[in-house]
Amino acid sequence: MSDTITHNLKTIHNRIQAACKRAGRNPHEVRLLLATKTVDSERIKFALELGETLVGENKVQELKQKCEAIAVCNPEVHFIGHLQTNKIKEVIKWASCIESIDRLNLAEKLHDRLLSENKTIDAYIQVNTSYEESKFGISPENALQLIKDVSQLETINIKGLMTIGLFSSEPEKVRKCFRLLKSIQKNAIALNLPGVSLKELSMGMSGDLEIAIEEGATIVRVGTAIFGERIYPDSYYWDETKKVK
Repeated sequence: MSDTITHNLKTIHNRIQAACKRAGRNPHEVRLLLATKTVDSERIKFALELGETLVGENKVQELKQKCEAIAVCNPEVHFIGHLQTNKIKEVIKWASCIESIDRLNLAEKLHDRLLSENKTIDAYIQVNTSYEESKFGISPENALQLIKDVSQLETINIKGLMTIGLFSSEPEKVRKCFRLLKSIQKNAIALNLPGVSLKELSMGMSGDLEIAIEEGATIVRVGTAIFGERIYPDSYYWDETKKVK
């Protein structure tokens, strides 16, 4: 286990550095997020002990279990899965950032809970740049309005945007998704909304991180290429067939 994870992490960091070099970017501008769905706590802890600092979880029950186990490593924890409103209370116990704000109803209920607990949280707006019915995220056409609306909620600090690119073997189709998110970022920054920074672009995973970096990603979410193939399909972890409001 340890040798495999060590080797895989080195490979991923080399891929990130090479992509940054090709794109004329500083590698320090791009952070690696460990996408830890199905990964047991011991393997996550091992990766953290090697120097990784950022973890992302998709499922609330796994978030709680793993965060308790890896707390000794003091990682930064993001929630990257679809968030149901009835799970908000649990998520804000463990995550410092929610990357998947995709509707105003969710943001408002999150705001109410944060107010009641006298907390704030960082957040990214999730955009469905591939226009796939199976994917969560606000439509690109409605993203700016959602950013404006959420910016009015003082407990939620909008730090950036997130997307899941098209699962395709055609690089230019994938690139189009990432380029669209970058365009939305630029348009949102131009609004100059108080308290909104939008510096972060969370996009790119194991198979397409190079394209994402070329198009401006500041966070790439990698799981499979570090920890190995999962035993369940993505739909189990993304809840893509269960669009719960």
